[in-house]
Amino acid sequence: MTLIRPDLDTLPAYVPGKSVPGSIKLASNEVALPPLPAVLDAIAEAAAGGNRYPDLAVVALTEKLAQFCDVAPEQVAVGCGSVSLCQQLVSATCRETTDEVVFAWRSFEAYPIVTQIGGAVARTVPLDAEFRHDLDAMAAAVGPNTRLVFVCSPNNPTGPAVTDAEMRRFLAAVGPDVVVALDEAYFEFVTDPAAVNGRTLLDEHPNLVVLRTFSKAYRLAGFRVGYALGAPPVITALRKVCSPFSVSIPAQAAAIAAIEHSAELLAALPPIIEERTRVREALLAAGYTVPVTQANFVWLPLGDAAVPFAQHCMDQKVVVRPFPGDGVRVTVTGQEENDAFLAAATSFQA
Repeated sequence: MTLIRPDLDTLPAYVPGKSVPGSIKLASNEVALPPLPAVLDAIAEAAAGGNRYPDLAVVALTEKLAQFCDVAPEQVAVGCGSVSLCQQLVSATCRETTDEVVFAWRSFEAYPIVTQIGGAVARTVPLDAEFRHDLDAMAAAVGPNTRLVFVCSPNNPTGPAVTDAEMRRFLAAVGPDVVVALDEAYFEFVTDPAAVNGRTLLDEHPNLVVLRTFSKAYRLAGFRVGYALGAPPVITALRKVCSPFSVSIPAQAAAIAAIEHSAELLAALPPIIEERTRVREALLAAGYTVPVTQANFVWLPLGDAAVPFAQHCMDQKVVVRPFPGDGVRVTVTGQEENDAFLAAATSFQA
């Protein structure tokens, strides 16, 4: 008798960015700054409140997010990071082994994992020559068994964002009977005025779900808080398949405080955005191919040189994130750390 699902033997493992003592970590797209003092105070107060289970319905944070995003509370679902919401979306939409989930590749590495865990079939569509989503090809890949589509904008790990016009055409082509999840984990770093803002499309498209997170711009990666915006029927389904008590009391308090101090948190992003331009231009000048990025990272499509490049950077005490056979993703942070990476990159010999 087989006790464990045999297909788990082929489940791709989620590979986190390494943390190496004494090295600069540029592998996980983190904003290295700590939470604001006011957020830390809220965390401490919540943690000192006694041994109680968190609010299962996440009422206070849901209401705060609804106000922040200008939607009704019934349009907000909170999860243990946006990756948890990705898995909930598969659970809520797929129930047959023939059900399909469509996404670009390469994109967020959690998509194939949550798809296989949910017992669905992953249908991948290659990125285009500029490492962007080929939304026309993705629309053509949507078939009678498609239940869910993930669109990652800006795309992790390559960086380009989908435009508003592209997303509108895609939604029209897909139609209303397939759930489309627009994963905007790096939304706050986007400066291109043509880029999509999923919130503005929700009223027209009840099959659209927008995913965002507190892990990046809001400096709460360790607290695991993400949220989904969508039509009430989809949001209700997401809440039904959520693991109970998955968002802790300190995490809920931290997210509320982060919203209340969002202006100060977001004011720290322009220097990072300026640095991503400088880093990309320096890499281009050094002869690397680097797609235009709207996130807090850059992508180097190095192919088979990805792992040797990452090892070379490690030897220089800079930790980057290789995707074997494809490329390397590098977080953009402050000038000093970025300079250390650039020194490593320009001294690499394939």
